[in-house]
Amino acid sequence: MVNIHAYDLEIKRHVFIRAVQRGIHPDMIESTIKGGKQIKFGKNRIKFVKKFSRLSVICVDEIIGNTIRIVTIERG
Repeated sequence: MVNIHAYDLEIKRHVFIRAVQRGIHPDMIESTIKGGKQIKFGKNRIKFVKKFSRLSVICVDEIIGNTIRIVTIERG
């Protein structure tokens, strides 16, 4: 499990555009990152997954140095 408080968080503009297109509110993104399940894959990649009442939000991130960069967001 990665301690997200030890890292800086960088959210790309692309994430907000995709979130609006997929009907995901920015508060859902924040809630997913802070309280979602962490799934580590690859060498420096991580997914945050959180289920809400009607949908699941998946944030795909990469860890670069001491920064977590949110690359894309999906709706599950």
